Amino acid sequence: MSFASALRRVQHARSLRGMLAVLAICVNACAMQERIILLPEPGGGPTSLAVDQGGREVLLDRPYAATDLTIANPWPYQATPEEVRGTFGAALAAQPEHATHFTLYFIENSDELTDKSKVMLDEVFANLAKRPVRDVVVVGHTDTVGSDEANDILARKRANTVKAMLVSRGVPAEDVVAIGRGKRQLLVPTPDRTAEPLNRRVEIVVR
Repeated sequence: MSFASALRRVQHARSLRGMLAVLAICVNACAMQERIILLPEPGGGPTSLAVDQGGREVLLDRPYAATDLTIANPWPYQATPEEVRGTFGAALAAQPEHATHFTLYFIENSDELTDKSKVMLDEVFANLAKRPVRDVVVVGHTDTVGSDEANDILARKRANTVKAMLVSRGVPAEDVVAIGRGKRQLLVPTPDRTAEPLNRRVEIVVR
């Protein structure tokens, strides 16, 4: 059985909660057996996966729960982090880090960060420093004070200000995309002409 077949079996397994981290490998020269291992969720949240083989279902309901899909029946067992590192270490090392989100806030009607957000910039730079390949999206937002046109301009200005800060700290300009959304995506829904500090923000996605 090919490695592609193993991956297809994982892709057709019925997930019990959203997107799950799963590893699949052919063992015994890919002739007799497939192995599926459920990895921990980022952040330590609960995770589970139901794997079906010929009408017989095996529930993987904890980190490193695993099953060998043999010719006869699935055989569940508990894998270990050491097994995963030994078998999949090279593949895992080649995977990009999970996306990280940051939110910075601004003084009303300006592109100047609040004092607290200026401090938070160090967290952004520290995260970027760990990534050999950087892909950064900076999205500027406003509250509902002012016209749509004025808010669009201010949102773009905020995004470009943060991009300039990142570039000044060594992030290549081509790795950062800055866009403005004006008041179209409010974090806190408000009526028009409402000053809301949590809506005056830039959201940064680092991938």
